[in-house]
Amino acid sequence: MGFDVTEVQKALKGASYPASSDDLAERAVSNNAGSDLVNALREIDRDSIGGPDEVMHELRGKLGSS
Repeated sequence: MGFDVTEVQKALKGASYPASSDDLAERAVSNNAGSDLVNALREIDRDSIGGPDEVMHELRGKLGSS
């Protein structure tokens, strides 16, 4: 299943960067994101994510068109 860019942006609304993948996943949970997206965020294998562009880069290939 792919993720829409807008879906990711809504899920991470209010996130503070830099952040860990767990921080981003918890933000997504608090923004009522679906479990597939939350799990994909948890799977990002980096100690620190510097901003939304880096999140999108890490999720590349998992993003859908709608």
